[in-house]
Amino acid sequence: MSNVGLLLRLLQLQRKQKNMCNLTLCVLLILTCSCSSLSLCPAHCSCESTVVNCVSQNLSSIPQPLPENITTLNLSGNNIRILNNESFPKPLEHLTHLYVSGSQMEQLDSMVFKNLPSLRLLDLSNNRISEFNVEALPQDNKIEVLNLSTSLYNHSYMGVFANLFKRSLSKVSHLDLSNNDLVFLPEGIFTDLSDLTVLDLRNNTLVSFGNDTFVNPTLKELDLRDNALKVLSNVTLAELSLIPDLRVSLAGNPWRCDCDIEDMLIWLERHDFVVDKLNLTCSFPKELKNAPLLHLEQPHLPCWSNNGDVDRALEPSYVFLGMVLALIGVIFLLVLYLNRKGIKKWIYNIRDACRDHMEGYHYRYEINSDPRLANLSLNSDV
Repeated sequence: MSNVGLLLRLLQLQRKQKNMCNLTLCVLLILTCSCSSLSLCPAHCSCESTVVNCVSQNLSSIPQPLPENITTLNLSGNNIRILNNESFPKPLEHLTHLYVSGSQMEQLDSMVFKNLPSLRLLDLSNNRISEFNVEALPQDNKIEVLNLSTSLYNHSYMGVFANLFKRSLSKVSHLDLSNNDLVFLPEGIFTDLSDLTVLDLRNNTLVSFGNDTFVNPTLKELDLRDNALKVLSNVTLAELSLIPDLRVSLAGNPWRCDCDIEDMLIWLERHDFVVDKLNLTCSFPKELKNAPLLHLEQPHLPCWSNNGDVDRALEPSYVFLGMVLALIGVIFLLVLYLNRKGIKKWIYNIRDACRDHMEGYHYRYEINSDPRLANLSLNSDV
């Protein structure tokens, strides 16, 4: 019996040793994996789990190599002016969030994001983008959030972005175009964004909207604050009215309170989806400045003919032009006064020169008119 017990103990010890060996191997494997993952962390970056942070490191290109299991890459505050095919040379299947904000970016080449098939959020805000290739994003991309705030250096480049929206951003739900000094939007620019829910257009210089600008039934939030809107056309009012559960922000615009705004006033009274309608105030005319739109009495709103309206709009320009011309006149008179002696001498010289010429002509006239003087002149020549 003692031999059997001893044998059982030996078997138990062997099992424990085997388990300890397995545990040791597991620990070694974990350490090896962690060390390998740490070794893949790019220079000048910090890595935590699947997040790579390279903020404000004065990088001029995407650091390499990037971990294959990366999910978030933050490159904000660097000096990455161009993104091209070499920026992401290897597929990063798990990368979903990419931040390149405030990196002086100017150019995005064709198919630059082709190796980021799972990208959901792309932040390109606070850059100076002047060239954005229409094929920078593959057509089957999955981007849902696109931030282009304070990024469009070339404001006339919106036609290219309109093509980009139609071609490659069908799944985007949150689009930020704020702070870009946009003056106009191409007609139907957002038509193909079938999943668009949040559209931020605040702090631009938009004066009006074309047809089919807001025909997205999924749109939930529309921010139009701090633009140059004076009145919303009936077409725009109708488009906004057809979107269910919409919330619109309109404060900070220079509303022109004349009879052309009557339809908009009725629209504001009937609908509650303008979240800041109590803060809408008049900027024109002068006698109604800062008056709340909802307190206006429609029958007493002023009206002007088209020509009169144009004259009123151009009146500040005429005043400014008159001031400039007056300033130029004063400067001209001051120059004349400071150079009065030189100008006087110049005038005297011209007068003397003219007098000499006139005396010569007068002498020749006298000779030609008197035959005796003419013969005398001929004899003297001989």
